Amino acid sequence: MDAGFLVAIALALVFVTTNGFNDAANSVAALVATRAATPLQAIVLASVFNLLGPLLLGAAVANTIGGIVTVAPSAADQVIGAGLAAAVTWNLAVWRRGLPSSSAQALVGGLVGAALAEGGADAVNWGGIEGGHPVGVVGTLISLVISPPLGALAALLTIRVLRRIARRATRRWAVPVRGGQWTTAAALAFSHGANDAQKAVGVIAALLLASGRISTLAAPVWVTVMCAVALTAGTALGGWRIIRTVGRGIYRFQRIEGLASTGASAGVIFVASLVGAPTSTSQIVASSVVGVGGGRWRWRHVHWEVVRHIGVAWLITLPITGLLAAALFELWHRLA
Repeated sequence: MDAGFLVAIALALVFVTTNGFNDAANSVAALVATRAATPLQAIVLASVFNLLGPLLLGAAVANTIGGIVTVAPSAADQVIGAGLAAAVTWNLAVWRRGLPSSSAQALVGGLVGAALAEGGADAVNWGGIEGGHPVGVVGTLISLVISPPLGALAALLTIRVLRRIARRATRRWAVPVRGGQWTTAAALAFSHGANDAQKAVGVIAALLLASGRISTLAAPVWVTVMCAVALTAGTALGGWRIIRTVGRGIYRFQRIEGLASTGASAGVIFVASLVGAPTSTSQIVASSVVGVGGGRWRWRHVHWEVVRHIGVAWLITLPITGLLAAALFELWHRLA
């Protein structure tokens, strides 16, 4: 079996593991920050539902990601491998700083940068929106751009509805709120697994298709299982830096606010997964936290300096990973 193919597969699994570092922890950040669950309880919850998501919700996101580049089969290992290596490098760099960054952006930037270096603009499927579903690079970027504002708006509306309901609530209100936090955290982890693990599934499917091991972009079940397990491992091993930033660094919220944030985020990501729209859990959850602050008319309590740092990381992810992937492709090509 070709060494380049095996390296690219390994990089895909490392990528989805680092995605667990960066994105999966967001599903339980509010649960831990509001002391509705212990860190161990939260990690177990996130791990279980991250595993179930990609197994049960379909492969629409995998199909979108798998069709981003259209390189020759002989160059697929190098292009996809270089793109994944750039995305992994970026994920680890921002994780060390505790910043929620978009693994989806990193992957798209890496794949496009490597594809451009290999075959120019014709090597990239630019796409758009077809039949209500995102296709190619443009469709993916549209999904990534509109999903954070939707998360913020959904959280803003949700917290206002919950506050109206809770106006005459007694202390008994605390019990269903805590239960709701657990439920929405599980839903968010499930949605995240369905969206983010499927990105790696799509990449591996593209590698298998290019090597002639499968005839369509429909990945075998073992690929989905491997990616789900890798995502779960990343969640368990490295999420606490991100939990501190999202759960406490942007806006210190109470349990009802945590319920609004996770519930709104879960809804947005779930719908995106159904239509095949790759999203960033980090972006949506961080935006929902800001939306909760706005929904309670507490804009001044939002830590805007943290938001600014997160925003800068989002803006520079695509160009940096693209340039890094192009350089890694050239190195890989020369060594091959």
